[in-house]
Amino acid sequence: MSRVKYNVARTKRRKRILKDAKGYFGKRKNLYKTAKESVERAWRNSYRDRKLRKRDFRRLWIVRINAASRQHDLSYSRFMNGLKTAGVEIDRKQLADLAVRDPNGFAELVGVAKSSLD
Repeated sequence: MSRVKYNVARTKRRKRILKDAKGYFGKRKNLYKTAKESVERAWRNSYRDRKLRKRDFRRLWIVRINAASRQHDLSYSRFMNGLKTAGVEIDRKQLADLAVRDPNGFAELVGVAKSSLD
């Protein structure tokens, strides 16, 4: 039976880790062990933060919608409830964009929400 040599696979593994560690400071970019620790931590953080980004943006959209709806004397929860009862199906991302870029269009939506609440 022939002997198996792992040199090609090991070199490929090391090259991938050191390539991902490019731009790190000091030993983190040169030494395999420290680079591997840093890169694995970076991968772990990026996986976690991809989930957190979705939560953060939803919170930002809610804050923007709340601020814009309060300018028209309506709280966020009553505004969203009014839109739901009126049958307006528009998501928070688009509502927040409307609140920032088109205040007149947002005011019309507030009017729709108010009329459905009464």
